[in-house]
Amino acid sequence: MGEPTNSCGVCTASALSVLSPPTTPPPTPMTPHNTRQSIAARILDGEHLFILNGQLIRVPQKWLSAHPGGALTILHFIGRDATDEVEAYHPKHVIETMRAFSQGPVQLSQDGWVPLLPPIHTGWIRKPSPDGLLRWHKEATPDISEDLAPSQILLVTKSDASLASGPSSASIQPPPTTLSPRIQAQHSAAYKELHKRVIAADLYQTRYISGYGPEVARYIFFALSSYLLYQRHQFFLSAVFLGVLWHQLVFLCHDLGHLGVTHNWYKDRLIAIFLADFVGGLSIGWWVHSHNVHHIVPNHPSHDPDIQHLPFFAITPTFFKSLYSSYYKRELTFDRFSQAMITVQHRIFYAVMSLARFNLYHLSYRHLWITRNEPSKARGGRWVWWLEVFAVLGFFSWYASALRGTCSWKTGLMYLFVSNMVPSPLHVQIVLSHYSRSTADLGPTESFPHRQLRTTTDVICHPLVEFLHGGLHLQVTHHLFPRLPRHNLKEASYLQGLEYAEFGFFEGNGEVRDTLRGVANQLRILKMVADSEIQEAMNAKTD
Repeated sequence: MGEPTNSCGVCTASALSVLSPPTTPPPTPMTPHNTRQSIAARILDGEHLFILNGQLIRVPQKWLSAHPGGALTILHFIGRDATDEVEAYHPKHVIETMRAFSQGPVQLSQDGWVPLLPPIHTGWIRKPSPDGLLRWHKEATPDISEDLAPSQILLVTKSDASLASGPSSASIQPPPTTLSPRIQAQHSAAYKELHKRVIAADLYQTRYISGYGPEVARYIFFALSSYLLYQRHQFFLSAVFLGVLWHQLVFLCHDLGHLGVTHNWYKDRLIAIFLADFVGGLSIGWWVHSHNVHHIVPNHPSHDPDIQHLPFFAITPTFFKSLYSSYYKRELTFDRFSQAMITVQHRIFYAVMSLARFNLYHLSYRHLWITRNEPSKARGGRWVWWLEVFAVLGFFSWYASALRGTCSWKTGLMYLFVSNMVPSPLHVQIVLSHYSRSTADLGPTESFPHRQLRTTTDVICHPLVEFLHGGLHLQVTHHLFPRLPRHNLKEASYLQGLEYAEFGFFEGNGEVRDTLRGVANQLRILKMVADSEIQEAMNAKTD
């Protein structure tokens, strides 16, 4: 149908169209005050607007600041139809409350809403100016190089234009795209039908006994084994079992962050703070904030924090441009150290991944520090932030005591590194589903299911070792239905009837290393060409 295919040559989204008829529902009757032009003008005036089931939704500034999923997840959909994303990430009762923010129906074309380009995609955000008023701020400059695809927009240079005039009408018009709006609308309609089938099959019901029962038994076994071995001064084995416990708990914390366990925000968050912050020393608030953005813009070099790993890794040559991260609010500088690391990234991959948990501590505490004076990022209020801080302090208390109890700084150092390196397979598992996938930006015309299928892949494994992956080897299904309880992912995958990329664990590792090696080789070639040109210039000057 003229749509992109994945690296395995399998169409990533066109198979969705077989689930629903190719016809599209008639457009909502036009209302003059909600035309595309009027909505564009309101966005330029600073309003936060998106489309939900043909209705224009206005997000007040207070709610933008307090959104549990973070402000960025909303800002990436300003001027766009966010129906599929909203329904995928929110339960029905939350969607019902959004109706109170409706501004009425919008004008639709035969293929649905014609999207606008969110201002944040070209570096524009709203933030307080020195006079205390919210004004447009140019935080980064977009790359307009001819070597990029027409639809690709990358942010490259950090800007300090805090009192800029703001984006223009032309800057929020989407760039040319090779995607067919009609086909993308068919994909969206097919996804909605598939979602109905998932709901009808009661797959949003949590399996507390058959699903979490065996997992809780494993958690208790690993925790008791670590404690008893520690008491017998078997510190190495104790550290191994503690690392295995951390590895397995991450999957449960992942579910809690998606509200996929009790489906109650307060209950899931309280359990998550205990397990992630107190037991594991990692901020669940940071993880939710980062992970939600990853789900919204998977594999986008300028926006997805899960692929922004300079100076150690670059999964696409676009990182050679020293991109600006809209998540971290800084430039990902491609300096000499980065160049040295990237040229050997496929060789140091596992060594770096073995120490990746230490970076998670850094990111967690950085997030808690940055959000110390911000309005609440969760509906519970500031107590959630304080509870996380106290839980992390509790972690430091018991973990530091455990390290001191080894009675030797060498043994304590061993315990520190072993317990934190044992969970490292988790970090490898996470990148398998994305590092070898497309990093192209196909623009706001791309539908939610097409984007998820294009940037995500499954990992095939034997049922007996699925617990090592926490059930999250079915990443495609998880990205399509992020709130779905993890133990129902396999059953949901049987309902889909879709075509998408998948590979085994070892094959996936090979795919990732091939991607890293390919980028490293491109960097070497660029350096060789640059060195040759410098040498020619020097020779010409000598002559």
